[in-house]
Amino acid sequence: MTVDEHSLIDFITSQRWFGSKTRSVTHATLVDRAVLRETDPALELQLVETRFDTGTHETYQLLVDGGLDALGDPRQVRELVHMIRGGAKLPAGEGVVEFAAVEGFAGLGQELREARQITAEQSNTSVVFDEELILKVFRRLEAGINPELELLRFLSERDFPHIAPIAGWFQYEGRLMDATLGVLQEYLAGATDGWDLALDALASDPEAFLAEVHALGVVTGEMHSALGSEASDPAFAPEEPSGEAISILTATIDEEIERIFVELPEDEALDPIRGRGQDVQERLQVLASVGAGGRMIRTHGDYHLGQTMLADRGWVILDFEGEPARPMSQRRLKRSPLRDVAGMLRSFSYAAAGSGILRGAPPPEEWEDRARATFMDGYFETVDTALLPPGDEATRKLLAIFELEKAVYELRYELNNRPDWVAIPVAGIARLLESNGGS
Repeated sequence: MTVDEHSLIDFITSQRWFGSKTRSVTHATLVDRAVLRETDPALELQLVETRFDTGTHETYQLLVDGGLDALGDPRQVRELVHMIRGGAKLPAGEGVVEFAAVEGFAGLGQELREARQITAEQSNTSVVFDEELILKVFRRLEAGINPELELLRFLSERDFPHIAPIAGWFQYEGRLMDATLGVLQEYLAGATDGWDLALDALASDPEAFLAEVHALGVVTGEMHSALGSEASDPAFAPEEPSGEAISILTATIDEEIERIFVELPEDEALDPIRGRGQDVQERLQVLASVGAGGRMIRTHGDYHLGQTMLADRGWVILDFEGEPARPMSQRRLKRSPLRDVAGMLRSFSYAAAGSGILRGAPPPEEWEDRARATFMDGYFETVDTALLPPGDEATRKLLAIFELEKAVYELRYELNNRPDWVAIPVAGIARLLESNGGS
């Protein structure tokens, strides 16, 4: 099954999961393939390399059945689940595609009947089967094990209860690269997305949601404690931060502050921080006096309300693949767990503002402050304190550095993508300027 290069380029660059829309694709080449089904309609898994005018390239995964991509057809995606169940191992031109199932996973023994694609997916393609299993297929491939598979296996093996357990996966090994192709998990039927839950609660019963926020803090602390619990596994063993860790981090943030404050456009929403770039940089230096502390561990890497769901069994944490825009090597780095915490605190800011923007229901005064404090109370109840800097002040200063890093990133993102939301990171930066401590 082959398609002419121009049609292949047009197809890939038009997809939501294509991650380099601002760059020009000059070539698209089929670099490897594996036959999943030889009988009509034949089905192939294909790896396609796109080359850009800059000389760089990316590799994408397609499932082809005569058209350009069968991953949009849930009936064809069933074949991947069947392969996982059977532990198939298929030859490719330059390597092998291996499928593996988790022994004893209850949902794998049933015949698949209904299937539907998750339409909100951006960088991957996910299909739900019988409201019991969900298969996430990674579109853009990078060398190395995907953190989604790596962390889910680690946490599943330790019976961590606040994830959707992994049922299986498939991967490519070959001359081109070794890469994770997809993961199969339990599907949380009836669970509520954390972001939607927050917006609904803020419009109806803001107080009730604060109890759930405390529970989310507890679960987050448990997650970090579990991820930092295995000293014998080099990929997960907690590490001491280097003596230069804080200096390197703050230098990176400082450069970004320098760039973005020079470029601020005319917009009233930016007035609270306009001309205050040096103030922000000075605040950063005060916070950086914390020095190194705590431990570096594997973390979630892209933690916010939209990566959580509230199910019958409590909070469940999803999507461990990290920030899709970061290279795989960076997503697998060990970091302070407080970076995840900062992401969730910033998510409360977005929920508070989003309630007014999206639902016309501004939250009660002080709700965000209470949500932050409630989450942190729950977090400190359960997290292994050896993972944090010694003492409350040092912990809160390091947390504030990560919050500033996140808010500066958000400022650039909103200026480029959602100008109507720019007041949210502006308020976060202003909060840090006005804060006397690290809280």
